[in-house]
Amino acid sequence: MFTKLKKKRCCDLEDNAESGLEKIILVGNPNVGKSVIFNHFSDSYAIVSNYPGTTVAISKGKGKIAGKEYEIIDTPGMYSLLPITEEERVSQSYLFDSKPFVYLHVVDAKNLQRMLPLTLQLIEAEVPLILVLNMMDEAAERGVEINEAKLQNELGIPVIRTTSIKGEGLDRLENAIADYDIQNVDNKVKYSRGIESAIEEISSLLRSEYGISKRTLAQLLLQNDRVAFEKIVQNNEDVSSIKSVIEETEKSYTDPLNYVLTIERQTFVNDIVDPVMSTTKKTDTLTKNTEDTSRTTRASLRERIDSILIHPVTGIPILFLILYFGLYKFVGGFAAGTVVDYLEGTLFGEQINPWVIESFNSIVPYPVIQDLFVGEYGILTQAVTYAIALIMPLVGAFFIVFSIIEDTGYLPRLAMLIDRAFKKMGMSGRAVIPMVLGFGCATMATMVTRTLETKREKIITSMLLSLAIPCSAQLGVILGILSFSSKALFIWAFVIGVELVFIGFLSSKVLPGKSPSFFMEMPPLRLPKASNVLIKTYSRMQWYFLEVLPLFVIASVLIWIGRLTGLFELAVRLFSYPSQWIGLPAEGGVMFLYGFFRRDFGAAGLFDMYNAGMLTEINLVVAAITLTLFMPCIAQFMVTVKERGLKIALGMAAFIFPSAFAVGYVVNYVLTTLGVVL
Repeated sequence: MFTKLKKKRCCDLEDNAESGLEKIILVGNPNVGKSVIFNHFSDSYAIVSNYPGTTVAISKGKGKIAGKEYEIIDTPGMYSLLPITEEERVSQSYLFDSKPFVYLHVVDAKNLQRMLPLTLQLIEAEVPLILVLNMMDEAAERGVEINEAKLQNELGIPVIRTTSIKGEGLDRLENAIADYDIQNVDNKVKYSRGIESAIEEISSLLRSEYGISKRTLAQLLLQNDRVAFEKIVQNNEDVSSIKSVIEETEKSYTDPLNYVLTIERQTFVNDIVDPVMSTTKKTDTLTKNTEDTSRTTRASLRERIDSILIHPVTGIPILFLILYFGLYKFVGGFAAGTVVDYLEGTLFGEQINPWVIESFNSIVPYPVIQDLFVGEYGILTQAVTYAIALIMPLVGAFFIVFSIIEDTGYLPRLAMLIDRAFKKMGMSGRAVIPMVLGFGCATMATMVTRTLETKREKIITSMLLSLAIPCSAQLGVILGILSFSSKALFIWAFVIGVELVFIGFLSSKVLPGKSPSFFMEMPPLRLPKASNVLIKTYSRMQWYFLEVLPLFVIASVLIWIGRLTGLFELAVRLFSYPSQWIGLPAEGGVMFLYGFFRRDFGAAGLFDMYNAGMLTEINLVVAAITLTLFMPCIAQFMVTVKERGLKIALGMAAFIFPSAFAVGYVVNYVLTTLGVVL
């Protein structure tokens, strides 16, 4: 039986080195429970969420089944072997490049008819396969019944029923993996004569061996899949003859071959599903009638709630309520106010730091070393204090709110609600996921943009993340500082919102490319599970803290070196000019210099200036706006370079830097000219 290793580590964005172990690879549509099964099987932890697109890269771990250790791999969601998004491309690459012990195709049992086309594609690809009918509890709740044995006989592969979130059926799945034996399955989709003829002809032209069958590769070529063509070019196949077959086949059909293959495959699936799946509607017993009534009531209640959440008249006020109580009151009020005030002001400011400074200075008598560790910008007195007392509570508070929101299934509803508005800015509703994640960490959110459909949408979303989406730590500090006046908070939110919409709209007009379509899985609404929320919050805080603390330490070291060499004072002097242009004191340059290291580091500098009484109320609003619109932090910039390329990343930075100060200048001029009192 399966034995778990006790230590868990979050690896949802890591691609570890090859282990040499036999692989078990999880594939399937988004939001079907792959990551839950991955967490059960492996020594690693992948984020589990009630919305599609959580896994954006490969997650790897190790686990034992029947005493044998395997490498467990969780892949991004995919709807078909023909990829549309980058996340599907990542999953497709495993079919070409890996030879695992077995694939686990995890499906949502209540949507079997829509999930099985990918199962048939995998069967035709001749890969070792087990079909996992997951979410059986939700299927039963909807009256869906599946004859597992009959489906297994129809497909010719093992079929296992599970409810992974409750742990039901996972022992049977472990046994199925342990006992798995490769079988020759002859269950090919019967396409029309023209398609079958083209598949056979292309297959006969292929000389090399691939990770998938020649029949499946031929189908991908018929659908003009880019990676499939790259593979045959690399292997010096007769590309011209293959293209000739494709062109002749295309002439025989009025619809695109991708559409033809999809429709014919779905027809084949329907013939399989009809005898093995049924939906209970009428029963003879009182108990069954009661169950049906209860089921219908719950379904109708969900539908009513869904309609409320996605309708603009009711959905937008609900969104504002969530933002008000989740971000403003909890993150900005409780975390930035109560928690940070105590940790930063009382615990560290009055107790820990004075003791650390006195102890360190008594042990190390050298002023230069003292300045590095316990000076004004010291590693212990600033980097550690900021990371623990200021950043950690803000990030933790945001991730608690975000984990609750995502666990309920609200995010896909939000995506549908704002899809029309996002289309005006060149994005689809699907972009709401990285945009909302950006309020937690824009670095992570920039990685998630790879789940978007088009290059144009990815660029626009990355641009807006860099420009106008404050991370949780920066947001918490700003909300806390501006909480003295609702008018100040409104001005900040209004300017940032207008900038976001205006730049998004302008980008959609300037950047070439087609508008994205919008398709997203709609998971059921659920009450958030406390254990899930806590585990996700802990994992994200751990990831964030391990990233932020070294950067804060590096920032303190660089500032120390800069002060020794005079470069720091020079940089502060240079930043003092744009700082004064927007009405701030010259010392404001330090705040923007901090912003180069991290956005939240810059927000911490604003917090210090505010506590020192160096800023007026108008200064606070202008500084908060400019800092929010300021350059992305180093980590986000490097990820943008990785995802979008150096040229695009530098272009974004060249636009963002002057535009932030330009907006700050305009806001300061308007507020002072009108004599606004906050």
